[in-house]
Amino acid sequence: MREITYREALREALREEMERDETVFLMGEDIADPFGSAYKVTLGLSPQFGTERVRQTPISEQGFVGAGVGAAVTGMRPVVEIMYIDFATMAMDQIANQAAKLRYMSGGQAKVPLVIRTQGGPGRSSAAQHAQSLEAWFAHIPGLLVAMPSTPYDAKGLLKTAIRLDDPVVFIEQKLLYNTEGPVPEEEYTLPFGEADVKREGSDCTVVATSMTVLKALKAADILEREGISVEVVDPRTLFPLDIETITASVCKTSRVVVTHEAVERCGFGAEIVAQIAQTAFGYIDAPIQRVCAPSVPPPFAQHMEAFTMIDEHKIADRVRRLVTGEL
Repeated sequence: MREITYREALREALREEMERDETVFLMGEDIADPFGSAYKVTLGLSPQFGTERVRQTPISEQGFVGAGVGAAVTGMRPVVEIMYIDFATMAMDQIANQAAKLRYMSGGQAKVPLVIRTQGGPGRSSAAQHAQSLEAWFAHIPGLLVAMPSTPYDAKGLLKTAIRLDDPVVFIEQKLLYNTEGPVPEEEYTLPFGEADVKREGSDCTVVATSMTVLKALKAADILEREGISVEVVDPRTLFPLDIETITASVCKTSRVVVTHEAVERCGFGAEIVAQIAQTAFGYIDAPIQRVCAPSVPPPFAQHMEAFTMIDEHKIADRVRRLVTGEL
């Protein structure tokens, strides 16, 4: 199977859905050529589809997200790009009070087929206002679906599904994933929301990881394999709906679990996963559930300080190692 980048997989998903359905259009800052958005995901789409369907917007998240909500309610399928997830703070009324609530408040009469593509996470010295991991905010809001793909295959399949859904989706990408490569079929496919993926089978400990930390967890599993410790890595892929059944099955098999994500630990989405594991698999757990998350500080600008706060394979491996050997 061919291998393409995460960025190319997203671009293919957008192109295929725009070719398939003329109601699909894009909005965002600098998304048309020659820029093709901040991370070049939409590069080449405006020459093909024109500026009516690849719409440049002013620097006003409040305005263009609101326009996206209105377009979705009136029959279009907009894909709105917020350049950084931090900037979603400017449009939280449109996202949390309008898009998320309209179907419920209309008794199901209104549909809101809106996708909000955005990216978060540290790794490029983007500092405190451009590198946060705010996925827990959106997963907390009834009416929103939340996806966090970790591979090119998942990114393409989930984005195509998101565009076809009749409910608003917050689709979160990580800036360091765009250049990563992986196998992606050339033929048509979609992936369902609410279906986790076991990225690696193991028997001694389950690591539940999201987005960029999935790659770090797989590296940690390689490190620990050389020490005789077998790690199973589970990627939820979507935070809501959450496939707790697959996670529970893994924990029941391994009897130990570490949950990891790039967001700060306090009130991070990992706490929800831990709570649900405690409810569904308590009798199978042989050791305290662990979390490997960022400390409760804003993302630093200085590279050495940012690296200190980031999750890496060594931090995950250390926690798993101590859990399995009984040091915790």
